[in-house]
Amino acid sequence: MRRAARARAGRSAFRDRVAASDPGLLRLTAGLRTVGSLALTLGVVGVFGASVEQLVAGAMAAMVATFAVREKDRRGQALSLAAGLPAAWLALTLGTLLSGTFVGTVVFVVLIFGAVYCRRFGDRGFALGMIGFQSYFLSQFLGVGTAGLPGLYWPVGAGFACSALIRFGVVQAGPEQVLGRLRAAFRARFAQLVSAQIELLDAGPDQVDKALDQLRGRTARLHETAMMIQGRLTEGTPDDRAASLVQRRIADAEIAAERLGLLILTARMTERAGAPARADTLTLHLPGAALPESGLQPVRDRAAEALHRDLRALRTLVLRSADEHRGTGLAQLRNRLLGYRDDDKLPDRASAAVRDVFRGIGEAARAVLGLRIALGGSADDSDDSPETARSREEIEAEDAAIAVAETDEDERDEERTGLDRPTTRTAVQVTVGSVLAIAGGELLSQERWYWAVLACWIVFVNTSSTGEILVKAYRRLLGTMLGVVAGIVLAGLVGQRVPLAFALVLVLVFLTHYLARLSYTLMSFFVTAMLGLLYTLLNTYSLDVLVLRLGETALGAACGLAAAVLVLPVRTAHRTDELLVTVLERLADVTGSAVRQLSGGPSADLLDQARELDEALGDLRSSTQPLTHPITPLRNRRDTARYVVAQLETCAYHARSLAATAELLPSQTAIAADPRLAGAGERILRNIDTVAAHVEGRKDAGELETGASIASLLEPGSGARARYGQVTYRVLGHLGRLDDAVTGLARPLEVPLRPRGRQAA
Repeated sequence: MRRAARARAGRSAFRDRVAASDPGLLRLTAGLRTVGSLALTLGVVGVFGASVEQLVAGAMAAMVATFAVREKDRRGQALSLAAGLPAAWLALTLGTLLSGTFVGTVVFVVLIFGAVYCRRFGDRGFALGMIGFQSYFLSQFLGVGTAGLPGLYWPVGAGFACSALIRFGVVQAGPEQVLGRLRAAFRARFAQLVSAQIELLDAGPDQVDKALDQLRGRTARLHETAMMIQGRLTEGTPDDRAASLVQRRIADAEIAAERLGLLILTARMTERAGAPARADTLTLHLPGAALPESGLQPVRDRAAEALHRDLRALRTLVLRSADEHRGTGLAQLRNRLLGYRDDDKLPDRASAAVRDVFRGIGEAARAVLGLRIALGGSADDSDDSPETARSREEIEAEDAAIAVAETDEDERDEERTGLDRPTTRTAVQVTVGSVLAIAGGELLSQERWYWAVLACWIVFVNTSSTGEILVKAYRRLLGTMLGVVAGIVLAGLVGQRVPLAFALVLVLVFLTHYLARLSYTLMSFFVTAMLGLLYTLLNTYSLDVLVLRLGETALGAACGLAAAVLVLPVRTAHRTDELLVTVLERLADVTGSAVRQLSGGPSADLLDQARELDEALGDLRSSTQPLTHPITPLRNRRDTARYVVAQLETCAYHARSLAATAELLPSQTAIAADPRLAGAGERILRNIDTVAAHVEGRKDAGELETGASIASLLEPGSGARARYGQVTYRVLGHLGRLDDAVTGLARPLEVPLRPRGRQAA
């Protein structure tokens, strides 16, 4: 019995680790789909005695049909596959018939422009463009000539058919299934974050930096999973109301988890300093930031043992799915944790900061309960304590008050015209770069010039600035260099053993797609190693061929970078400034709406606004990667970019917290609108607008207002709570920290501060 229990626990722990490392199993699904499609295609085509060229054609068609189609609903995927097959045949035909001619080169250039330009039409446009380009590339790679062209149609068709069979019949991943896996990943990452918080609680001076870095990483991964869930809610839930409920509960759980980490940081600082202190929220978001000397020692409060026990209990509660919440033991555990929401249930012997940690545990337990209810878990309340019953009633009242607001789709790209539209600009850049790559590639090799075009094409995928293209080109070149070495080794080991070569190809294909989202360098490495095996199968392998591929890749990357720099360039600084302004606008929207609602104004769809803020911040974080990359020589700009992004993440956290609190107003009697908040919100909004004006370089940009901190209203002791009883103590705290974070953007962005003597009355 014990052995079976340990085995079940081990399997459960393994599933949790896998779910946390690959949210929704999206990477695993992509890898299995591609390998399954490839293996099935090779089996089907091989049964009919196909040649090696036909096997390769079918395999590559199956691969492109699998990874190019990325729509979320099955109907859209089916339509893209159905339209993609004729596009593949057409491109393959043109590439073969026109190979080696000037007209063929012109057609390839036109195809490249169209393949990039049609991305403006969404996922289907992306799929058709990618299929068309890769099919034309396949015709150049195989070089079978017009005589062998008819024999390629049926393997390509078989590749598409096998891809569809695997996608819809074997490795299914419908929206509901993906959402369910993402929810499991959220639980696993939540539990991992609690584990990191426990380690931070105990970490000594030598381990505190490592524990803090782990806390930051797991907080970021929890947020990443929350964003992925919100992106799947519409397709994976039965209706808009259910989607809104899950979105609200996911946001509550994320905020509760992040706040618990901040309370533990505060407990460490207060414990050692011997005086009230607050952890700087920036410490949780800025890479490399360290705790002050007062927070280096672990917490040694009299209630520390109970604190550890309850953090472990919270982790257990988080890991259990909705159907696993039955049982008296778990009910008692849940009741105890939820009891900490009442002051009279807190440990008497604990310090004030540690008592706040217990309150945070209670709020996190409440968030877990709310998420379970929103996901349709068991409503068994027979073992509820009075505190749990009250929490359940509050959650049900909040759910009943949620109204779904219809919002228009963001059509910013459609508002732009001509060369100002990103898809058009990128299409022109890729076309110019490809022309250069064709010319230079033919100088290196009249037979393998297409490798340069492929490298130029790929460095533009999912990039939006010159800096991003430079980093991607560097990663592709590095991966290709290492892959050439691996290809030489594998080709020597395999020789002409075709079954072994195809088996290794399957392994490399899986690794390529499984690791693509984690590391572009690794993806390039496995692709190049796989090509070494394909050349072996085609009897065209030689050391010179792989070295030539490296040269063509370097040339193509250089041509792409040159086109990005010389043709309609989008400088990294300009791109980041543009995205920074967008983040500030979204921050102002969320903050303004939340403050208006908290001060008695009209309601707004705050959760959607908060999600737009998070998406904008994610775009900014990606665009600053060239500035924060380890190889950048601009150390000051790197530090500035990291600091600004960390400050904005702090702003986003407090804005999300304000939005979540404001949405409680219709259902919570403990939270009432307070008109006095409007004034505090006005100063914050003016400062956000001032920062945005300076980033845009507007002539009417003014100075940041400073003065009495909003947080100064939070006088120590219970008097502050009584004085501001209409609005919770926590709301004023978030406003104060948001005000501090916005003001903190002044120095790195060189925004002038208004002297105290000139402050408005």
